[in-house]
Amino acid sequence: MPSRTPSAPSGGASRRSYRGLAAVLILALIVIGVPALYGAFQGFERTSGGEVAVVRDGGPLDDNKVRQIIDPGSGVAWIGWWSQMHRYPAQQRFYTITSDKGHGERSGVDVVNVPSGDGVNMGIEGTLYFGLNLDHETLKSFDDKFGTRKFRSTNGGTYYPWQDDEGWSAFLDQIIRPVIDNDLRTQINNFRCAELVSSCALVQNNSSQQGGGTPQQGNNANIAKIQNAVNTSLAEDLKATLGADYLTGIHFNLSRVTLPTEVQEAVNQAQAAFAKVTEAQAKVAQARAEADANKARQDGYNKCPTCAEIEKLKALPQGITVYAPGNTGGVALPTK
Repeated sequence: MPSRTPSAPSGGASRRSYRGLAAVLILALIVIGVPALYGAFQGFERTSGGEVAVVRDGGPLDDNKVRQIIDPGSGVAWIGWWSQMHRYPAQQRFYTITSDKGHGERSGVDVVNVPSGDGVNMGIEGTLYFGLNLDHETLKSFDDKFGTRKFRSTNGGTYYPWQDDEGWSAFLDQIIRPVIDNDLRTQINNFRCAELVSSCALVQNNSSQQGGGTPQQGNNANIAKIQNAVNTSLAEDLKATLGADYLTGIHFNLSRVTLPTEVQEAVNQAQAAFAKVTEAQAKVAQARAEADANKARQDGYNKCPTCAEIEKLKALPQGITVYAPGNTGGVALPTK
């Protein structure tokens, strides 16, 4: 039998195979090219005037180490494909201390109540001012130590410190707050309640008034002492807690010391009682003064009867035309 040679593929089948190969190539370009194009555009970043950024490598073949620091208000900078930007506040920040529980539920606001030397739970109101150290090596260390872990916020969520205000406030609540509380507790415990709020003496037992012969200094002077002591110790305590000088420009302003609600109500009641006593004493003094004045006036009339008659005339109502002193039967007026 004669051998049969294979026939060449038809033109239609060839075109279909070429189209299939082209579709595969196009799909491959999309799968590889789109992420690469996105990564290329993502690789350019910049910071605003109020933030500083720590950049960490994050590409598929990169490590996760700090790549660079971008200073506040920078121009557009290349940070590499898929790198992470950890943005931190670069300007002065503050942390509010309040004795109002209704205000303390907000982020960045802390309710602080600490006992005085004689055991009264004092409410503290003030503000801690500070800034983040912008030295590049210090920022790298800070991000390694705190920027790679999450902190729990007052709303129950967990955040990194660089995740907007919620993250930064969560970091302050968990790391900074205990240090402030401890410093305030230490300093407030050196003073009795009445040395910080004078009205506290109205409701305290006599047994708590030790050293009564020594005049107490003014409340404002004692509050200033506490503020100065906290400012002296707080910077060192924060450095010891954080492990380095990550915070700078630390200053605490103690604005007010308050009494617990039930103690303040007792003070108000005591002050109201004292006011009533004072009012009664004033009435007694007024009555005594009036009695003395009447006695002196009568002594004068006894010495000068004419003067008494003159005073009687002055006391008569206007329009009286007939007056008969000494007439016990009165005055007979003509009738019609």
